[in-house]
Amino acid sequence: MDIDKMFKVPSIPASSLGKRKAFGDLPSAEELKKFLPSSSDGDQPPSAKSNGKRRATVVDEEEEEQREREDPYDFAPGGDADYFVDEDDEGRMFGGGLNEDQKVIFDMFDQAGEDGQGEETVTLPSLRRQLIQFERTVKKNQEMRVKFPDEPEKFIDSESNLDSALHSLTTILPQNPKLFYPELVKGDTSTVRILSELLSHENSDIALDVVQVLVELTDEDVEQVEEDEEDEDEEGEKGMGVLVGALLDVNIFELLIANLSRLDEKEETDRQGVFQTLGIFENLLSFNPALAETLVETTTALDWLLKRIDVKEYDSNKQYASEILAILLQQSRPNRLKLGALQGVDTLLKVLSKYRKADPSDQEEQEFMENAFDALCSTLAEPEMKEAFMESEGVELMVICMKEKKLSRARAIKVLDHALSGPEGSDNCEKFIEALGLKTLFAAFMGKGSKKTKPSSEDTEHILGLLVSLFTNLASETAPRIRLLAKFVEGSYEKVDRLVELREEAEGRLMGIERAIDEEKKTLALEGTEIDEDDEQMFYLRRLEGGLFTLQMIDYILAWLIMEDDGARDQAMLLLERKDQTFQEIIDVLQEQHDNVGDASSEEGENSAAESQRMILEGLMTYLRGSV
Repeated sequence: MDIDKMFKVPSIPASSLGKRKAFGDLPSAEELKKFLPSSSDGDQPPSAKSNGKRRATVVDEEEEEQREREDPYDFAPGGDADYFVDEDDEGRMFGGGLNEDQKVIFDMFDQAGEDGQGEETVTLPSLRRQLIQFERTVKKNQEMRVKFPDEPEKFIDSESNLDSALHSLTTILPQNPKLFYPELVKGDTSTVRILSELLSHENSDIALDVVQVLVELTDEDVEQVEEDEEDEDEEGEKGMGVLVGALLDVNIFELLIANLSRLDEKEETDRQGVFQTLGIFENLLSFNPALAETLVETTTALDWLLKRIDVKEYDSNKQYASEILAILLQQSRPNRLKLGALQGVDTLLKVLSKYRKADPSDQEEQEFMENAFDALCSTLAEPEMKEAFMESEGVELMVICMKEKKLSRARAIKVLDHALSGPEGSDNCEKFIEALGLKTLFAAFMGKGSKKTKPSSEDTEHILGLLVSLFTNLASETAPRIRLLAKFVEGSYEKVDRLVELREEAEGRLMGIERAIDEEKKTLALEGTEIDEDDEQMFYLRRLEGGLFTLQMIDYILAWLIMEDDGARDQAMLLLERKDQTFQEIIDVLQEQHDNVGDASSEEGENSAAESQRMILEGLMTYLRGSV
């Protein structure tokens, strides 16, 4: 065994000859003068004599220690902390290990920390230069791809540069949207148009970079920056408004939906791209809710969302898709009808059927469930959708959800409240009785069941809304109506007792609101401010929210019971007398409701429903007046 060969020291490579050695040439006397401490009185340090002998330099030790505490690296040339770091024969350092460029970068961070200014202020001219450079980078990438279509290694550098250029936009533009965003829409080859074209880039990663840019530019925090600016130009559009208008001009919705079709959510980057695309939709809809109809009308977004929430596996994108779906259906009749045409009611019921016997696994999935229920409730605001709901056996599914007493129970009651309301809900009312829904409904009404399903004030309102719809839509002397009345007779009229109990609670809440309103009116009168019709309308809405709406539903139900069942009438009269009240209190509530039903600006169908409701209220009040 050749020991010498095994431990042979390698020769020094030629490349290392130019590296810095551990010790260079000794500095001259003149160079040393630069590093001597200055005296406090401004005198020059002693110099060498002409005979060449060096004179000893005297340094105050206390002054030297103080100077080192203030700057421990001041003794090194340029204050370089790594100047005397140990190195091996090949110039490799065992100390800080920083090259010159790295030291410059760290010095910049140190300076930023000292000055409190870590970012360079971007001016409009510098932004314009950057946008021009961005355009050149895009063109260069296009040219290289055309020139070398089958040789990716030759255009990969231009693609990397394009990736970096796109990321740089997100760090600069949101700083001042009012000033910077208008620059994105100028010219025939505007930055917005270039970004829209890049959404169709052959490299899907570049398209995802564009998605990230757009979600940052449209973020609600950027809009807040605009709102906080005090020097708004009232004559001109805000930056966000300019950007959104330009995005719509390039058909951004269609491009984003088209890009979604080529993403594979099994890949992490594509999954994030889907999430960010939904984020763009949310940002734009938050800025302008009217865009909900534009999105549905011009794209296949609604179809994509329905398919996405119907995927078996649960993830964040499924939850986000349900949220966007609920937003699209919230205020738009055309969108709801489009969902019906896509068999969306069936899809929503299929998705919700999972929760009839099982609760969501976590908070995020619970939000998904609630979004799906909200989307269904919004859809049922349309008469046509109530019929589709019944045909899809929606009533039966909701009754099952009520029986199981899971988290979906309260949401199912809310859905039924929407499905049974109005004249168009009559068939659903009968279907509800056939599905044996009364038993589960009154169990919830009486507060029976587990603690986690005990009805809240909102749940109680939906239960009362269901009872109002049943009394309104079920024909007199029919079997379903008789079964409804029989439920109030059970248990020695305990459900009438519950109604009066709820009435007392609603009255108590309403009295507090009315006292506050009276104080406000007195204050306005002292200030000489006249209360107009709009003010009175606002006060009425506050009273509705403060308990009047609940009180109106309770008295409507009590009036029907008093008129149709003698035993219920006697029980209600007895309970009211204990509180020094009569049927006149019920009449007063119904009269106010009668006076505020309908609106001159309502559509023909709504006016017809309002007129029918007024007729019912008049008949109930007439009977009660004869019983006072």
